[in-house]
This record gives sequence, C-alpha cells and structure tokens, in this order.
Amino acid sequence: MQKNRVCVIGCGNPFMGNDGAGISVMRRFDGRLPGVDAIDGGAGGLGLVPLMEGYEKVVIVDAMIGIGDRIGEVRTFDLPPSWDLPACALHEIGIGEAVTIARELGYAGEIVTVGIEVGEIREFSRDIDPEVEEGIRIAEQTILTILQEWIGSPGVQS
Repeated sequence: MQKNRVCVIGCGNPFMGNDGAGISVMRRFDGRLPGVDAIDGGAGGLGLVPLMEGYEKVVIVDAMIGIGDRIGEVRTFDLPPSWDLPACALHEIGIGEAVTIARELGYAGEIVTVGIEVGEIREFSRDIDPEVEEGIRIAEQTILTILQEWIGSPGVQS
C-alpha cells in the first residue's frame, strides 16, 4: 500500500479516560484529507519510531500531564517535550525520546508534537472530561492549521 508523505499519529489508551484524547483527535483525521494518513500509535513509546518511517512530515498528538496551566490546554512542540517532564512518563519511553530516535535514524523529516493537558488519567474508564473534550477540538484545529501550512491543500479546512 502506498503511504502518503504526511501523517497524524494519535497516542493513548481509550480505556483510561482522558488518556484517550490523542486517539480521539487522530480518528477525526481518518480518511478525512487526501494525502494525510491517520495512524493509531497505541500507547506510544518506542513503538512510535517505525510508524514515522518514510514520512516527510509527522504530527503526533497525545494526552500529557504537566504541560499546561489548565486541563484542556493545547501546546505544540516543534522540538520534543523535555525528557524530564511528567508528560513523558506515561509510556516506557516518552514522546520526546521517540521523536529524537526517529530523527536520528532519519525515519521522518519534520515532526511536530501536539499535547493536550489532561490533568489526571483514570483507569478502566471511557469517559473524557469536558475540558479535555474542548482540548480535543482545539487540537484538531491546531493540526488542521499545521497541515494547511505543510500541504497547502484547499481540502484542509474545518
């Protein structure tokens, strides 16, 4: 199967409440835009590295803790999040480490990470807090803007 040159990778676990935010955002792009692949990155970590292979541009979206002042806040990282942020502690290795490894191996060109501050993670829950739901909508718009800059497609609209 032919891959596109751009992808959106969503990370998280939809059975852990707010941790499913990244997957929820990714699903909003599944089949939506020509030229953009939507990939379920699962729980993230080291498994993200091969998912980025061959893409010119990658957006990774994930639930994070400790990146914002309020639940639902969305932050964009052109450089990987700091390895010492709690945001990276939800996986065996953090998004920052995975991005650094992918860059070092030449697996992907430009990589941007979009994080949604989720406050807390609840196990065995599919419920996402209303503030995080708002963050999901903001992250979607943020990613649409990034994709517009990257591919300039008229199909990239909200």
